[in-house]
Amino acid sequence: MKKGRVIILSGPSGAGKTTLHDRLLKAPGFSRRLIRSISATTRSPRGQERHGREYLFLSRAMFEHKIRTGQFLEWMKVFDNYYGTPMKNVNAALRQGKHVLLCIDVKGAAVVKNKVPDALMIFVKTATLQELRRRLQGRGTDSPASVALRLKTARAELKEAVNYDQIIINDNLEKALGQLRTFLDKALV
Repeated sequence: MKKGRVIILSGPSGAGKTTLHDRLLKAPGFSRRLIRSISATTRSPRGQERHGREYLFLSRAMFEHKIRTGQFLEWMKVFDNYYGTPMKNVNAALRQGKHVLLCIDVKGAAVVKNKVPDALMIFVKTATLQELRRRLQGRGTDSPASVALRLKTARAELKEAVNYDQIIINDNLEKALGQLRTFLDKALV
């Protein structure tokens, strides 16, 4: 059986990577080939998010226990919360020949790429920083200070795009999804 591959979607907060991630998992030809990796976090659920669906919502103490016991493929502290990719489910899916789709930040992507050299890395961004600001403000979930911090972080993350296998500018969701599907169709032969 052919071993699966890790596929990483990352980019600045607000660029649309989670939306592309979710749409790709439902896309014809991909829904059976891809496994969604559910990240763990210590942040509180937003809106209709549920434990085990969007994230594994863990207490800080539980998350730190999992760090100490080596249960994460990668983990980072981002905006005062921990985020991480549980290793157990990723490894099981890869052994079954499934491709595992991760939606993680740039720092986490670098850690995974170091541990999994054949991982495919896809960077999602907006056409401009002004568009990114508009999206972040439009979500209505972040304070002005949080939006400013996310934009500052985005500037640093954008410099890392050169290290990715593919860059997708998400100025039109359907177009961006089409580019993502085309890239993966070629890469996962």
